[in-house]
Amino acid sequence: MLRVVAYVCALLALAHGQTTNVQTCTYHSGPLPINAFIEGCVDPPCIFPQNTYAVINVIFRAPRTIHTMTTHATAFMLFPILYPLGEARHTCNYLTNTYCPLVQDEIVQYTLQMFIQPSFPVGTSLPVEFRITDGTNTSLMCIRVPLTIAPPLPALSDDVSARNVTHVQS
Repeated sequence: MLRVVAYVCALLALAHGQTTNVQTCTYHSGPLPINAFIEGCVDPPCIFPQNTYAVINVIFRAPRTIHTMTTHATAFMLFPILYPLGEARHTCNYLTNTYCPLVQDEIVQYTLQMFIQPSFPVGTSLPVEFRITDGTNTSLMCIRVPLTIAPPLPALSDDVSARNVTHVQS
């Protein structure tokens, strides 16, 4: 019953949610998900400031029973570069509507939060493929998105913070 409720919620989210115009992967294989939404980006290239998290939400269908999944990010400059996702690579830990193991035809909602390192050069534009594989390294879904690295977002200055505190105390 819980999986039926999750399925209905996923369909409602799909009907009312936003979608980012992602591309089919060209280096890796894998189907497009039912829906992909990159927060703050509808029409790529997606702009990601340094020192922030890129938040990528996908909805896909489990093609069979799946016990484990791994998320991969591959950037393309002159050659493919696998970007280490650390703990975020453990896909099952970041499902938002269900848990592993998945059953065949289950609708899955997943959120990846990828930190944009300050060492990424500002102005760099490149395509990145995000792919989820199962325990046999078979692709369950794959999206390709052009990205551009932007400078860090400006921090709220101490002067502005101090004025707000003074105003509140008055």
